[in-house]
Amino acid sequence: MWQLLKQIARTGIVTEPAPQVDADDTAIARIHQDLLDILGQALTIRQVDAGSCNGCELEIHTLGNPYYNIEGLGIRFVASPRHADMLLVTGPVSRHMAEALRRTYEATPEPKLVVAVGECGCTGGIFGENYASCGRVANVIPVDATVPGCPPPPIEILRGILSAVRRRHG
Repeated sequence: MWQLLKQIARTGIVTEPAPQVDADDTAIARIHQDLLDILGQALTIRQVDAGSCNGCELEIHTLGNPYYNIEGLGIRFVASPRHADMLLVTGPVSRHMAEALRRTYEATPEPKLVVAVGECGCTGGIFGENYASCGRVANVIPVDATVPGCPPPPIEILRGILSAVRRRHG
């Protein structure tokens, strides 16, 4: 144990330098400010997985980390569509999820926004329309904005949310 303490005393504290502020940081701050300027209040989002591979969900979950910090600025995810202002839908809509997605849409109070996330949500992706898939989200419910990419980066998801809010309130 004394050996270890001597080594620690000799070496000192070794850390990495702080990261440099890049263009993404300012873009994130600007998007957050635009959202709050337009809404003037909090935005609540219900995320619906309509049949995705979970790649888009991983990027959506990233929005809650300290780097993006959307919850700290009044944008939060809710468990019930009855409390939501926006639906964030991922994946090609499987035939088994079509009715559930319609009911979720109907349960969301007006004025509601819908953002289709990912290549599958926007176009049906590699699955398209077939016996098991309805294809893109717009084939099942109205969509206000799309965020293409497989999966799209978190900053693009934020931009998609902002574009939907701008269309409705702008």
